[in-house]
Amino acid sequence: MNYLTIGIEAGGTKFVCAAGTGPDDLRAETRFPTTTPAETLARVVDFIRTVQREHGEPAAIGVAAFGPLDPDPASPTYGHITTTPKPGWAHTDFLGALRRHFDVPIAFDTDVNGAALGEWRWGAAQGLDTFIYLTIGTGIGGGGMARGNLLHGLLHPEMGHIRLSRDPQRDPFAGICPFHGDCLEGLASGPAIEKRWGQKAETLPPDHPAWDLEADYLAQALHTFICTLSPQKIILGGGVMEQRHLFPRIRARVQASLNGYLQTPAILEDIEGYIVPPALGKRAGVLGALALGEGAVK
Repeated sequence: MNYLTIGIEAGGTKFVCAAGTGPDDLRAETRFPTTTPAETLARVVDFIRTVQREHGEPAAIGVAAFGPLDPDPASPTYGHITTTPKPGWAHTDFLGALRRHFDVPIAFDTDVNGAALGEWRWGAAQGLDTFIYLTIGTGIGGGGMARGNLLHGLLHPEMGHIRLSRDPQRDPFAGICPFHGDCLEGLASGPAIEKRWGQKAETLPPDHPAWDLEADYLAQALHTFICTLSPQKIILGGGVMEQRHLFPRIRARVQASLNGYLQTPAILEDIEGYIVPPALGKRAGVLGALALGEGAVK
């Protein structure tokens, strides 16, 4: 049964809110900049109130948010944004702000786990039970499933903060991550590209040396994830990956890095179908939030 649910994709730059049952049934949608918690969450509440008036009571709300955050329902800080570097948002009780207004089930997870769930429900990961979704944009984050369950554990995956091998002679840029310097996010996110080269990623031509370096760093990360998580597919989304010429460079470098060690047709013969863009495009996050809400309906 399809239920009317609310999906909230809470990004560090913008929020996207939608109401519906899936990609073919979106009855309302809005987006607005991420400002202060009070102002931004008030706009979320206003959107849900409008949906209630115009479309009826939603069965549940799904939140797919930037982090770090606390996704553990048994934790006293469940539903909080925690140690985020986003100014003003550290230790924000996101879930509590919604529960004060709405008495419906609310699911809360990371934005990348949400996008992964959307791709599993309606997109490129349909029929799989173990895969990862990476977003490479303002930050770098990763989520996914293992044996049919969204990835959680001590907290949630922080795939954007794995360490990479950086050659200081080839790349003297020390990275921009305030916690780790030259981790994956510190070296390969959109702001890292802009800081290193002095212009935004989308303005760099395809033959710019930035892209070979970017592909090298992303391939290093995928080598690690392939060897640790054994995903059946890797989905690469986010603003940086809109540069579609990155995909063949990354695929070739992953094959070279693995060097025939994993004897599987997915990597040896069908790498184009193994490392792919999101089928849902830019809507993976908000549709994933809808799917999170759908899963919260008892």
